[in-house]
Amino acid sequence: MLKIGKKIQSPGGSFVYEIQGPVCVLYDRDELPWPCCSLAWKGKQPSWNRQGKRFIPDLAAAKCEAYWVKGEDAAGNTWEQTLVRYHQRLSRQEKAWWYWRYKPNQSPPDYVEL
Repeated sequence: MLKIGKKIQSPGGSFVYEIQGPVCVLYDRDELPWPCCSLAWKGKQPSWNRQGKRFIPDLAAAKCEAYWVKGEDAAGNTWEQTLVRYHQRLSRQEKAWWYWRYKPNQSPPDYVEL
């Protein structure tokens, strides 16, 4: 996991990103048009009949590190975005830390540097 404040370059070298912190990329199923957002597809369903949770981990990003970053280009323009490092896969221990299931009486697991 990258430290907060660390600066990294984009693979092409055009942008510099400053790490603000790790994030879990969630997929909002309410943004999808019906009926394809239903877990149990039963034909066309209005939004109030959808099955399952609204926010779910993004399957494409679930095996990779994701960070909230401040980006900067060569001209000095800045922006903020979520950066998923698809080329950097998570180990089993890191994935357990990144996508742990929240319970009200439980604190998040400590991250152990590998």
